[in-house]
Amino acid sequence: MAFERINQKDWYQVLGAKPSDSPAELKRKYQKLALLYHPDKQEADVPAGEVEERVQRFIEIDQAWKILGNEETKKEYDLQQREDNLTKEWPLHAQIYLEDMSWNEDEQLYTLSCRCGGNYSVFRSETKDVSLVCCDTCSLVIEIL
Repeated sequence: MAFERINQKDWYQVLGAKPSDSPAELKRKYQKLALLYHPDKQEADVPAGEVEERVQRFIEIDQAWKILGNEETKKEYDLQQREDNLTKEWPLHAQIYLEDMSWNEDEQLYTLSCRCGGNYSVFRSETKDVSLVCCDTCSLVIEIL
């Protein structure tokens, strides 16, 4: 499942949760909010505009749970969030193709020298999950295409 990156909602914020919360804690927060905003649980005298807002909020809460309540989609979402945060916080030095990096068969590791003398390193097992790599010495980042 690929996530929409543009104006991506912070699904943790929607649930009032943190990435470090346990699955049980995430579920508890989801259930509490779902009960609070569920359309069937609303008072009869709530103004129509507020009913619509509450329904939208419930849909958001449900979407957040669909992503964060599943181990695979949560892992993918967390990786994407980490990547998005890296691009905001660190300068992007270059875009590199994996095949342009040096391959070390013994360590199963791709490396590339940074202009500072440090290295960018990616283990073969990480190549499908990682697209941004930090230099091990400075703050520069490369994007692997």
